Amino acid sequence: MSILESIVLGIIQGLTEFLPVSSSGHLELASYLFGIEESNNMQFTVAVHAATVLSTIVVFWKEIVKIFQGIFKFKFNDETLFAINIIVSMIPVAFVGLFFRDAVESLFTSNLLLVGSMLLVTASLLTFTHYSKVRIKPITPQRAFIIGLAQACAVLPGLSRSGSTISVGLLLGVNKDEVAKFSFLMILVPILGVSFLDAIDTQTTSSVDMTSIIAGSIAAFISGLVACKFMLRIVKQGKLIWFAIYCAIVGITSISIYLL
Repeated sequence: MSILESIVLGIIQGLTEFLPVSSSGHLELASYLFGIEESNNMQFTVAVHAATVLSTIVVFWKEIVKIFQGIFKFKFNDETLFAINIIVSMIPVAFVGLFFRDAVESLFTSNLLLVGSMLLVTASLLTFTHYSKVRIKPITPQRAFIIGLAQACAVLPGLSRSGSTISVGLLLGVNKDEVAKFSFLMILVPILGVSFLDAIDTQTTSSVDMTSIIAGSIAAFISGLVACKFMLRIVKQGKLIWFAIYCAIVGITSISIYLL
């Protein structure tokens, strides 16, 4: 992988991690077009994901500080409840990561049929959300767990994590601003955990040199900052239907390329 290719992939990761169009699906498509064997580039994939996590921390640093301040008051408050909901939401994806990590990684083989199919699922979710009734309900541990299930399912390439979690949250009646913030913050610990496991896994190999990994990570961080702030406005305005149309087009294109 050249430095230019790594920068392009980093930008794609940063933009699509927060936009509801599936970062994994777009990385798979880009890897296919560039002729990159994704299975040998897990370190690069984890690095650019970690970079987007850092961009999330930068965007939400005030909220994160407020949550920790509330927790260390050692009494039940809104911040403590939010932290509990975050922990509950991580249970499904932690289960998948602990017991099915190898199986999930084996799916990242530039399978355009799988990517295209999951993009169509993403498009359907976003469409259902667009036509659902607007309600205002709080995030409870029960709702957090259901949103977490959506996140666990989104390990499939092509199924958008942010699209799935935000859509499910909205379908459950959660406030738009609250579900967007929750969706972006709930991924912090799982991604950092995967990054840590990958760092201590001496058997992990990569065909990408460190310069390309760093270049891709910087690109992912910068583009992630832009996309995160943009997505918060989009969710608030209720314009997810445009992303549904985009996912449908890309999904159909991916399947068509596979069949040709």
